[in-house]
Amino acid sequence: MNKNMIKQAQQLQKRMMQLQEELESATAEGSAGGGVVKVVVTGKMVVQSIKIDPEAVSKEEVEILEDLVLTAVNDAIDKSQEMANAKMSALTGGMKIPGLM
Repeated sequence: MNKNMIKQAQQLQKRMMQLQEELESATAEGSAGGGVVKVVVTGKMVVQSIKIDPEAVSKEEVEILEDLVLTAVNDAIDKSQEMANAKMSALTGGMKIPGLM
């Protein structure tokens, strides 16, 4: 390996560490039921918050509400994965690097 390749690898590693930090603070919001349930997930795929419109809560509709929460969580996680993949692809120039995302 020549010095230029080593330098490039070190720069890529540094940018990857910065990207990981960005993903910790970046968020994606998913929703269900026309916005009745909203979920925010970080770029590291941690559920940050769940908001439920009080109008959606009744004893008779608990199962519907549970389905909406599940749908909103999965929607937010999907968006979070898309965001992370897009950022990683931009960093690597579209190269598929084993062990990354």
